[in-house]
Amino acid sequence: MNKHEILVVDDEAQIRKLLQITLESNDYKVRLATTGKEAQISAANHPPELIILDLGLPDKSGHIVLKELREWYNKSIIILSVIDNEEDIVSALDNGATDYLTKPFRTAELMARIRSAIRRNSIENDESNIKIGELEIDIISRTAKKNNEVLKLTSTEFNLLSLFARNEGRVLTHQFILKEIWGVGFQTETQYLRVFVGTLRKKIEDNPNQPKYIVTESGVGYRFGK
Repeated sequence: MNKHEILVVDDEAQIRKLLQITLESNDYKVRLATTGKEAQISAANHPPELIILDLGLPDKSGHIVLKELREWYNKSIIILSVIDNEEDIVSALDNGATDYLTKPFRTAELMARIRSAIRRNSIENDESNIKIGELEIDIISRTAKKNNEVLKLTSTEFNLLSLFARNEGRVLTHQFILKEIWGVGFQTETQYLRVFVGTLRKKIEDNPNQPKYIVTESGVGYRFGK
């Protein structure tokens, strides 16, 4: 049984009810909040395993709630919102959202994203050795294997792979990846990133043209999964 607790933050009663029924039928515990303030108090009193957060809250923007939660809450936060413009999506991801889904949502996709986000929580608790699908990444020895065969990666390729692996299931924006791997001065060099992603795909994917690990999120960045 799952019994992971999820805090749902949304001011629409119908959405709250739908999410509650869906999550409880998949064996999750559910807590509900209708405002940003209520969400912050609930999360502080009983930190959940995951938070599903709407951006359009009645008392304050979900972007502000996200930033304030990220000052202390280090587990996954999934944004679920009707807002689907690229600027808001990138802003939320850069401010610490684990994932971003738009309404109306497909139940199966939401559940898959939730499972991935919860797995990511456990990965962060033990980051020294990460196993995802056929890949095994040893952070300490800086080695990576696929089907138990050592991959020949450059230092930058390993850094990129380990960043993706430590953020399994999360959409990482171009700017975030560039800053983490190459520094602030490279945050606009998206073509530079595409080249390295291309070479890394050739080494870890069965078919680089149809990647199952490094998936492109058009106009935003990349998601790492299996």
